[in-house]
Amino acid sequence: MMKVLVVASYNKGRFAPFIVEQAEAVKQTGCQAEFFGLQGKGFRGYLKNLSALKRKIKAFRPDVVHAHYGLSGLLANLQRKVPVVTTYHGSDINDRKVLPFSRLAMRLSYWNIFVSKKALEIAKPKRNHTLLPCGIDLTDLQLTEKQEARRQMHLEAGKEYILFAGAFDNAVKNAPLAKEAVAMLYGKNVELLELKGYTREEVTLLMCAADAFLMTSFTEGSPQVIKEALACGCPVVSVDVGDVKERMVGVDGCYVAETREPHELADLLRKAMAVEGKTKGREKIVAEGLDNKLVAEKLMGIYKKTLT
Repeated sequence: MMKVLVVASYNKGRFAPFIVEQAEAVKQTGCQAEFFGLQGKGFRGYLKNLSALKRKIKAFRPDVVHAHYGLSGLLANLQRKVPVVTTYHGSDINDRKVLPFSRLAMRLSYWNIFVSKKALEIAKPKRNHTLLPCGIDLTDLQLTEKQEARRQMHLEAGKEYILFAGAFDNAVKNAPLAKEAVAMLYGKNVELLELKGYTREEVTLLMCAADAFLMTSFTEGSPQVIKEALACGCPVVSVDVGDVKERMVGVDGCYVAETREPHELADLLRKAMAVEGKTKGREKIVAEGLDNKLVAEKLMGIYKKTLT
């Protein structure tokens, strides 16, 4: 049985949900996977984890280390006994201060995975790389109808809700632009909901309950929330960031703004909120192979390359 050690940040006292879900999908292929959490700020902070990481590798004896984000990949490569696969999620490429560390990780890693074409174009890896967006779990909960989702989340049946793609205090998400656009929806009883402090199940229900999902971020890689909103059939409005345009193209009721002007976003929100029923976003996720089960199979193919 192949053994994979997943290395990622644990600074928030937990691993990012999409990393956990990906690892769980890998386990379903018959692979054994364990986690090693990194704590600290910047690469110097991460260096303090090196001895513990080496002990974990010695004890677990993985066939491959799968690191998430460039700094994690660089640290994981400071041991050379086990091959490293590194996934770059966007912030490690878009941030000019972090990019040099990510590029060093690219040179040292056995294989590099990029979640969007834009990240790949910026990184310009010299060797061994794959474009593979992270997948999502497709669940029955995502099929919940709007009024039932509102009932479960205690939202008003007759009010219009726009779900924002993150926390208002996360500067990268650019909440001021979202608030300005929503304020232009004159005559509407509408509320912009902050995506913060909810469980995974509650987030899914909010996506089923909302009239539209709004992303105004300055930068993104391959945002999971967009894929999740699509899987819930929620109409989406977003600025052109990361791989959003690729994910949403051809899905009626989902729109990518050509500018970052609040007037354009407000106009697109009106169109999105007029959509009746669910969009065909879920079908698009399936068609593009972004179900975690399919992504896990592709990952296993990459892991097996490290054994040859």
